[in-house]
Amino acid sequence: MSMTSVQLRPETKEKLNDLKIHPRETYDELINRLADAAYDDEPLSPDEIESLKVSEEDIKAGRYRTLRDIMCDLGDDQIIRQLGEE
Repeated sequence: MSMTSVQLRPETKEKLNDLKIHPRETYDELINRLADAAYDDEPLSPDEIESLKVSEEDIKAGRYRTLRDIMCDLGDDQIIRQLGEE
């Protein structure tokens, strides 16, 4: 297997170390895992894209409800009070 050296700043190496699943995970495994996670293997369908556009228009027009309002409607007043205290 061919190998390549990569130069990293110490801060970058520490960030990579923090992202390791286990201490023995190699940087190659880590970088491949991160790269795989960055790719979307299920792109949005045209219907999903259109739905997102409609939702965005609703938000811009003010046609939305906050989580707080919905929770109050569902009777979660105690949780709402706790959130207000934070």
